[in-house]
Amino acid sequence: MSRRYDSRTTIFSPEGRLYQVEYAMEAIGNAGSAIGILSKDGVVLVGEKKVTSKLLQTSTSTEKMYKIDDHVACAVAGIMSDANILINTARVQAQRYTYAYQEPMPVEQLVQSLCDTKQGYTQFGGLRPFGVSFLFAGWDKNYGFQLYMSDPSGNYSGWKAAAIGANNQAAQSMLKQDYKDEITREEAVQLALKVLSKTMDSTSLTSEKLELAEVFLTPSGNVKYQVCSPDSVSKLLQKFGVTQPAAEAS
Repeated sequence: MSRRYDSRTTIFSPEGRLYQVEYAMEAIGNAGSAIGILSKDGVVLVGEKKVTSKLLQTSTSTEKMYKIDDHVACAVAGIMSDANILINTARVQAQRYTYAYQEPMPVEQLVQSLCDTKQGYTQFGGLRPFGVSFLFAGWDKNYGFQLYMSDPSGNYSGWKAAAIGANNQAAQSMLKQDYKDEITREEAVQLALKVLSKTMDSTSLTSEKLELAEVFLTPSGNVKYQVCSPDSVSKLLQKFGVTQPAAEAS
C-alpha cells in the first residue's frame, strides 16, 4: 500500500502519513546511539562512536558532539553530512542573534529556528528530509539548563533524559526507570554510561567507542562546554564499573 505514496515527501497516504519522513527516522535507527541527561547542575551528553575498521584513522575532533555557541552544544545521530549542514546553519543563526542583540540566543529559540529549516525539507517537492536527529544541551538566563530532542520531521521537544539512534527504545525505557529529578551531574554521567553499556551492540565499553561531553556553569557563573578526553573517559568507566579489564575484553 505504501509504495504508491512514498515516492515524494509531499504526498500524504490515505492514513495521513508521510512515508519519506518516516523512512528518514528509520535511517537514524541504524546510527550510533546518543544519550542526553538533564541534571540539576548541568547537562550530560554521551555518544557511541561506530568504529568500522581498525585501519580507520580516529579523528582528533569529535564525531558525535558539536559546539554550536558558548552556551549550546549538541549530540548527533544519523547521516553526518546532513548534520554538518544543519550545525553550520545553527552556528550562523546563533552568531546573528548575538550580533543583533548583544546577548546569547535563548536555547529553545535556536532549536526552533533549526527545526523550521528541517520542516521546510518535508513540505516542498524535489527535496528530501535531513536524515539526522539531534540532542541539544544548553543554558540560558530564562530557563537554566535545558535538553531538547529533534527529529527529521522538524518536531522538537524538551526532555529530562532522552536517547536517539540505535536501540533508542530500550535506552529510553531504562532512563525512565532510573532517572531521578534531583540527579547530580556525576550521577547523570554514571546513568548515561550504564544505559549505553546495556544498549550498545558491542560487548565491552571502551573510551575508543564513546564520547562524553558536559555543559555546566563554572564557579564564576560562565557556561562551559567540556568534552572529556579518552583518558578521563577510561577512568570514569573503571570508576563506575561499566567496563571490562583489557585482558577480559580481548
